Amino acid sequence: MPPFESLPYFLLAMLAISMTPGPDMLGILSYGVGRGRRAGMGFAIGVGLGTLFHTLLAVAGISAVVATSPWAFRFIVYAGASYLIYLGTRALLTQGKGEGVSWDAQVPRQSFGEACLRGFLCNALNPKVGLFFLAFLPQFIDVGRPAWSQLLVLGVVFWLWVTLSYSLLGYYSGMVGGWLRDRPSTGQWVDRVTGGLFVGLGLHLIFTGQKS
Repeated sequence: MPPFESLPYFLLAMLAISMTPGPDMLGILSYGVGRGRRAGMGFAIGVGLGTLFHTLLAVAGISAVVATSPWAFRFIVYAGASYLIYLGTRALLTQGKGEGVSWDAQVPRQSFGEACLRGFLCNALNPKVGLFFLAFLPQFIDVGRPAWSQLLVLGVVFWLWVTLSYSLLGYYSGMVGGWLRDRPSTGQWVDRVTGGLFVGLGLHLIFTGQKS
C-alpha cells in the first residue's frame, strides 16, 4: 500500500487532473450528445480501461522503455494522432447523417462495445497519458517499499474514479443529446465543432511529439 499520508494529496491531484478537458472528455461528450447515453457511457468505460492499461504498462516498466526510445515514442505519437484525426474527420464528414447516427432520429444507433473500444483506443494510443502516469504515480509511493504494488493500487484507484465520474458525464451528455435531436441543425454544429477539435488535437499531438 502507498503511504497513508500521501493519499489525500493523490486524491486531490487525481480529481483536478481528471476534470481537465482533453481528448478523452471531448470524446465522451461527443459520443454522449451525438449517440446517446449508452454510447457516452461506453466511451467513458473504454477511457477508464485505457487508464488501467497505462497503469499496467507503468508497473511493468514498459512506459519507461517507450519514454527513452525515440522511435517507439514517435510511433505511438503518430498512431494516437492518426486516431484522433480519424475521429474528427468522421464527425466532420457525417455531421449526424452517417454511420448509424442521425440527429433527426428518435433513438441514435450505436454499439456499446464499439463505443467502449473507441474510448479505450482514444486513451491507450495517447503516449502522453503513459508518460503522465510514469511521472505522476511515483510521486506518491514510499521508496522503501515495493514500487510495483503501490503503483498498482494508485492506478486502480485512478481507474475506478475515472470510470465512475466519466460514466456520469457520458450519461448526462446523452440527456443533452435527447434535447439536441429535436434540433437537428444544432446537433450538426456540435459535430462540426467536436470534429474540428479532434483534428486540432491530433495535429497538436504530432507537432508536440516531434519536439519531444
